[in-house]
Amino acid sequence: MKLSFIFLLIVIISACSGEEATGGAKSRHVMLKEVLIDSLNGQYKEWYAGRKQLKYIGGRDSKGRRHGRWTHYLESGIEKSMTTYTNGLREGFSIVRYDNGMLFYRGEWQKDEKVGIWTTYSPSGEVVSEINYSKP
Repeated sequence: MKLSFIFLLIVIISACSGEEATGGAKSRHVMLKEVLIDSLNGQYKEWYAGRKQLKYIGGRDSKGRRHGRWTHYLESGIEKSMTTYTNGLREGFSIVRYDNGMLFYRGEWQKDEKVGIWTTYSPSGEVVSEINYSKP
């Protein structure tokens, strides 16, 4: 199996012009932002700037589609969401959390469609709603 390692650094440069206080000369400001992505043996990882915290991690199939468990983390390290995929389609359990780590909603996917009972929670953990997506 061919091992591939891709290290991608995307630099976004935005320039803005403005009048400076002295003599009305134009000033130019440059902002740099890095996005780091690793891909090794079908495992995808994307990092926040500076590689201090993982942003996304998940598997890929031979065609590069999402496959297996995909997890998204906030810059603070809190797990924001987790969804399972099969060849690019959401398939299986999915959860999403508020930024404070409390559960926002959870449910199950089948061939990229919601099935079963999906539950939504308040930021304090109270059940807000339950919707049944099962076909009669």
